[in-house]
Amino acid sequence: MMKRKPKFNSKKAENVERTTSTRAADLKEEVTEWEMRPGGMLVQRRSDNSNVPIIQNLRIRVAYGAARYEMVVNPHATFGELKKLLTEETGLQPGEQRIICRGKERENGEYLDMCGVKDRSKVILIEDPESKEKRFIQMRKNAKIQATHRLINDVSIEIDKLAQQVSAIEKSIGNGKKVAELQITTLIEMLMRQAVKLDNISVKGEACAQNNLQGERVQKCVEALDLLKVANAKIKPVIITTKWETFDPPPATASWELFD
Repeated sequence: MMKRKPKFNSKKAENVERTTSTRAADLKEEVTEWEMRPGGMLVQRRSDNSNVPIIQNLRIRVAYGAARYEMVVNPHATFGELKKLLTEETGLQPGEQRIICRGKERENGEYLDMCGVKDRSKVILIEDPESKEKRFIQMRKNAKIQATHRLINDVSIEIDKLAQQVSAIEKSIGNGKKVAELQITTLIEMLMRQAVKLDNISVKGEACAQNNLQGERVQKCVEALDLLKVANAKIKPVIITTKWETFDPPPATASWELFD
């Protein structure tokens, strides 16, 4: 008995081959690796067997006043990305930077290679005039705030010393010891001088709260001294009497000289 040999459909075999090729291509695409280049650009990683030439990074010389920097960036990076890298070196934020390249100020969205930037090209970095003025105004404002805080702190130190004297007087009067009224009056005058100093300090914001706090301390000390002054007046002064011991005079002995 003879068996019939099965026949394969050529079209079906062709479809199978195409499907296999498509799956292989998909698999190859899935294993594609990516890498981050300087400037924040995501590019496909080149294999060693690839015939496509690898793009070399550019070394850009940046002049900022008397300072000189050399930045390594991707040629396809933008000037905005270059500014972000310069922030770490100069301390200037991207919005405070202006880059001059080939005699023209460049915008953030312009690409380096499209503007003719090549390896070892030189660009000039300047600070935005408006940002520079704002920075100067802020520096003056900060300096004024610091000076105000120093003045308040100096007064606070003096108030601390006077408050210690108030505590000492309060302790003495509490123990029944009378204090000279002049001492209390003088201490009140010294506290009032500190209050005048606080009033003459121009304060704003947080310094205002600090200034008011020291003013309240002065007021409490003065009120305490007023009460101590009344209590001190009620204390009777201690009269010290000294008892002297008397001695009898020694007997007088006269020696007479006799003459013939």
